[in-house]
Amino acid sequence: MTGCIGGLAADAAGGSPSGAGSPSRGRGPAVSATVLSVTVRAATAGTAVVNESTPGALSVGVSRALLDATPVVVVADAGDRSGIVTAAAQAERLSVPLLLDERASRSSTRASSLSALSPSSPDAPLTTADGASSRCALLAEIRRLRPQAVLAVGSAVAARLGTTPGVRVVTDPTALPETRPLPRRADLVVLVRTGGAAATRAGTAAASATARAAGASVVPVRGGDPRADPSAIATLTKRPPRRVLAAGAGFGLADLLAARVAVAATGTQLPGGGQVVFPGRRLVALYGHPGAAALGVLGEQGPAASIARARAVAAPYRSLSRVPVVPAFEIITTVATGTPGSDGNYSFESSVASLRPWVEGAGAAGMYVVLDLQPGRSDFLSQAKLYAPLLRLPYVGLALDPEWRLAPGQRPLRQIGGVTAQEINTVSAWLARLTAAEHLPQKLLVLHQFRLSMIRDPRALDTRHDELAMIVHMDGQGPPSSKDDTWRTVTAAAPSGVPFGWKNFYDEDEPTLTPRQTMSKRPIPVMISYQ
Repeated sequence: MTGCIGGLAADAAGGSPSGAGSPSRGRGPAVSATVLSVTVRAATAGTAVVNESTPGALSVGVSRALLDATPVVVVADAGDRSGIVTAAAQAERLSVPLLLDERASRSSTRASSLSALSPSSPDAPLTTADGASSRCALLAEIRRLRPQAVLAVGSAVAARLGTTPGVRVVTDPTALPETRPLPRRADLVVLVRTGGAAATRAGTAAASATARAAGASVVPVRGGDPRADPSAIATLTKRPPRRVLAAGAGFGLADLLAARVAVAATGTQLPGGGQVVFPGRRLVALYGHPGAAALGVLGEQGPAASIARARAVAAPYRSLSRVPVVPAFEIITTVATGTPGSDGNYSFESSVASLRPWVEGAGAAGMYVVLDLQPGRSDFLSQAKLYAPLLRLPYVGLALDPEWRLAPGQRPLRQIGGVTAQEINTVSAWLARLTAAEHLPQKLLVLHQFRLSMIRDPRALDTRHDELAMIVHMDGQGPPSSKDDTWRTVTAAAPSGVPFGWKNFYDEDEPTLTPRQTMSKRPIPVMISYQ
């Protein structure tokens, strides 16, 4: 503990810390007979992240973010699982914080990084000095909280703390001052990650106990994104918080988390659950244009019959999929035409009014809808903006079909079109802004491709938009060997991490693959369309 004691021996005025007494366990001056509770740190509304991976550093970071003072601190060994369980129970019984002591040989050299919503946030000064060990941080935090006593759980912790000047250590809970809980605060939520390694669980236990001592609601999140956890969504929807503190690594930066929490708090979920498109579901879609049987099976019957057919097509995939299978429509919304039309762009734009019964009917049936664009000589962004009223619906995504994106002088069916990554990026940026502005669940953005020339410079595609789930959809046709060759080519050229879709043709494939054969593709398609 050399190098840490000096900072604990006296307060700023040169005296002993409040409540200081004999370092011997269970001895020291009598504790106050007054019923005491923790003092919560004042903070404005906002979002902050205690981005720590070690349990000791995380316990200190959460305490510093939430509390100003406490009558008692409970301390347990970060590596003692049973001790942490006991300590957490004691901390919650007493309504006081739990800190974890990491052995000196395992002390962290990382700073306690509290990432706030903005640099000017009142939480920003809580960051500990760069390079401070978790051991020194623990002792400094005990001093800052000015407890009358420290309850050490476990003989090793008692021995280490018992030699520290200015710290009154007890091992018998009956020797502690009487404490009382604070009332629950509806405005404050602390997010903690569930599962993970033992160290993660230890840090979570400490963070949860300290959060409850501060009167906060603790919301467990599976993974680091509350949008991906239906249980977290339901909790945040019931009582949207004004202040959010995320405890642990994996939640991302504060600005990102704030946006995700705002979406989660709406309670609006995608068909199949959650607000993140993949990997939480697999889409099986009918493709086509309403009323035009020649353009795909979706146009062979009316809306109600198409919904029933989509469900029937999706049904065989349920036993083959590890994630929920959601039936879907992929509607050709703008159709490439052989004549220029009144606007000269060789594309027929369906009206929003004509599509609404199909879109809203599918949504009411628990289906997902993708609006497919064949722009002719127009551009994708101009056409996408026409359908903003439908894209504001949470269960509606967008598909770009570069086969029908023509250059000046080109006409449909005379060549295969193509598009630059730059044009796609303008669409994805616009769609991401629309999704963020409306606090919508993630939107699916589908890029159709069966030739590399259809998406020029694919490695330049911007796949970073948190509001979107982008996939490359292989929609080539022909015998299985030909389609497999195309599949290998398309998947090899796509940006890293992008999932893929597959299209089956009833008439043009020789033969049409069965659901089991389709699911045998690697990587497994996350979206399967039928034309």
